[in-house]
Amino acid sequence: MALELQRRGHRVTVASTGFYRSKVEELGIGFLPLRPDWDPNDRELIRQCEDLKSGPEVLFRKLVLPHLRDTYDDLLSAAAGADLMIAGELVFAAPLVAEKLGLRRGSAILSPASFLSAHDPTVLVNVPWLIHVRKAGWPVYRAALNIGRMGIRHWWDPVRRLRREQGLRVDCDPLFRDKFSPDLVLALFSSCLAQPQPDWPSHTVQPGFVYFDRQGPQADSSSPELTAFLASGPAPIVFSLGSTAVHNPGDFYEASVEATKRLGARAVLLLGSNAAPQVGSPEILALPYAPFSQVFPHAAVIVHQGGSGTIGQALLAGRPMLIVPYGWDQPDNAARVERLGVGLHVPRSKYSAGTAAAALERLLGDSRFAARAAQASAQMQAEDGLTAACDAIDAVLAHP
Repeated sequence: MALELQRRGHRVTVASTGFYRSKVEELGIGFLPLRPDWDPNDRELIRQCEDLKSGPEVLFRKLVLPHLRDTYDDLLSAAAGADLMIAGELVFAAPLVAEKLGLRRGSAILSPASFLSAHDPTVLVNVPWLIHVRKAGWPVYRAALNIGRMGIRHWWDPVRRLRREQGLRVDCDPLFRDKFSPDLVLALFSSCLAQPQPDWPSHTVQPGFVYFDRQGPQADSSSPELTAFLASGPAPIVFSLGSTAVHNPGDFYEASVEATKRLGARAVLLLGSNAAPQVGSPEILALPYAPFSQVFPHAAVIVHQGGSGTIGQALLAGRPMLIVPYGWDQPDNAARVERLGVGLHVPRSKYSAGTAAAALERLLGDSRFAARAAQASAQMQAEDGLTAACDAIDAVLAHP
C-alpha cells in the first residue's frame, strides 16, 4: 500500500519497531522508529503469545500496554504534519494521537475475527466455546460478548490514565470500539472469507487482500533449486508456518516430514530460520524461504498456521488447505476455510504424522476441495485489494 500510494504522488512514512527499518528503507519508503523496540522473531515472546488461553492477555498487558506512553510519544512525533494516519488495531496509541492532533486516521483490519461481530460470530482463541452461543441468536451472542467486554475492562487502565494525562476523553474501549476509526475502516480480506455484517462500522470498506511477499526491492526472488524441484515431479504438499509461528514451530516440521513419507508424496518445507529436520528423501525439499506467490500455485495441498496473509495467498492460489492454528485469529480463519469448503483443520495440540496424513489423504482424495478452492481463486482474482484500498484512502484525503 505504501508503494502504491507513493506511486500516486503521496509522501508515505512507515512508523514501526526498529526491527523493520532496513526492510522498509530498501524499498524506498520513509521510516520512523516506534517503541517498543522489540524483536518480532523472539521465540519466547511468540511462545507466550501463542498460548491459546493466556496469549491475548500476554500480548496486550505484557508486550503492548506497558510501553503505551513510549509508543504515544513516538507516534505523536511521527504523525506531526501528516494528513492521514493508517494504523493497525494493536497500535493502541493511534486513537489518542489522532485525537490530540485532530488528525484523520484509517483502521487496517486484517481478519474477520477482529470485527467481533454478533451476526457472524468469531471463534475466539481464549474462549472457543463461545461460538456455540450463536445458536441462540445474535442478541444472545452479543450479550455474551458484552459480559466478556466488562470482564477485561481493567486491561485498559493504562489507556485511561494516559488519556487523562493528555487532556483527552477518558472513556475508552480499545478492543471493541476505539480501534475502528470514524474516518475509514479497511477490511483487508476477501468477501469470500467473510461478508460485511450489520454490526460492522458503517464506514467500512472491504477492498480484499493486499499482497506483498518479496524479500527485498527485487521483484524476482525465485530459487533455482525450487524451480527445478517443482518441475521434476508431481505437485508437492507445501508446509509453512507464515512469518510468526515459524519461530515457535514445535514438532510441526518433523511430523510433516513423516506424514509426507507415509503418503508417498512430495513436499516443500518452508522453514524460516529453523534447522532442517532429518529428511532422508530427494522427494522433500527444505528451504528457509520462498515467496508464497511462487510456490503455492504449484502445491497439491498447502499446510499452514492460518494467518491472514497466508490465507490470502493460499486462496488466491486456488489450492486446498490444511490449517494448524497456533493462536490469535487463526482458529477463526480455520473455521471459515472449512465452511468455505476449501480445506480442513487439525488443532495444534493434535497435529502429528498420523493426523496430518489422515487429513491430507482426505484433501487429496476428495476432488470437491480442489473444485471449491478453484472457485474461491476465481473470485479472488476478480478483486483488486490494493487499488480499492488506495482508492478509499484517496477518497478520505480528497474530502477534508
